[in-house]
Amino acid sequence: MKIAIGADHGGYPLNEHIIAILGDAGHELLDFGTHDAARTDDDYPDYAVQVGEAVRARAAECGIIICGSGVGASVAANKLRGVRAALCGDTYSAHQSREHDDCNVLCLGARVVGVEVATEIVRAFVGARFNGEARHQRRLDKVLDIERRETTTPDAA
Repeated sequence: MKIAIGADHGGYPLNEHIIAILGDAGHELLDFGTHDAARTDDDYPDYAVQVGEAVRARAAECGIIICGSGVGASVAANKLRGVRAALCGDTYSAHQSREHDDCNVLCLGARVVGVEVATEIVRAFVGARFNGEARHQRRLDKVLDIERRETTTPDAA
């Protein structure tokens, strides 16, 4: 599977570990960095856009963004039309986000989850697929309808 991955300085070194795990499992990676823990001028929205755009363009089947808490990455990624980013701290949420909600980007908080838990979360997310059950498709269609309305309705300033 082709996976886009990116992390700010808060996501390093978990990013390096996840890259190694995915590479060892035979996945092809679009690696947007960072690979420098000392670089504090990088910001999670920049990586969220790069990973999200790769997923939207179908250059990658799914994406992973790692920052300090995972929250900022999730907020930023979910601003991109067509991206459904899930902040997960457990394996159940990781696989269910794909199976039930058709999420295409996983967000992790490197300062929140340990390396071993993060590894299992990534495996659960990458290994799951949207199951397309009628109830899940109905809910996804409602989410997609919200997204369409929000991108076509002018802001009420």
